[in-house]
Amino acid sequence: MEVFGNYLMAVIETGGLFAPLLFISFHLLRPLFFLPVVFICISGGILFGAVAGTVYSLIGITLSSIIFYMIVNKMPKSVKRFTKLKSRLIGKESVLTTSQIALLRLVPFIHFHLLSLCLLEISAGFKEYTKSSILSNIPLAFVYTSIGQWISNLTPLYIFVFLILLLPCLYLLRRKEIYIKWQEFFHVSTKESI
Repeated sequence: MEVFGNYLMAVIETGGLFAPLLFISFHLLRPLFFLPVVFICISGGILFGAVAGTVYSLIGITLSSIIFYMIVNKMPKSVKRFTKLKSRLIGKESVLTTSQIALLRLVPFIHFHLLSLCLLEISAGFKEYTKSSILSNIPLAFVYTSIGQWISNLTPLYIFVFLILLLPCLYLLRRKEIYIKWQEFFHVSTKESI
């Protein structure tokens, strides 16, 4: 993924006037490469800055949502499978609001199009889906593009200090498991075994 990220940066930086169009097209091709939305938005902040990167990311994410809407309407059997998956993950009776979906989109490991399916279920038609999609994509684009802008402004010294401070946190938050062998747990003395 790091190689693809470096390639993405090189292509967009040399794109000139077509750089925003290339960036938006990477948002549209993102599902094919199994790239997270967060990665593309952070890249937008690094390449274009917070304001322009947010606008380009918002356009790309919204177009991706619209394409998802069109594909889903052409494949009703796939929608049934996605709905079953959604009901297992979120619950059968749970109906999320647009603001809840906007907050859930900020969580990087929740699938973007699963939340688009939730939007599809609460929308009456294409116009309402598009409006809800834009509203739920604004926080995602703004937050992660701003993080990308922040990262691009850091000096190598600050990045190094941040990583050094992050290491103890990773150590403290590690999984703490103790493995005990069966014989040690059920230690039987030799007198009792006779």
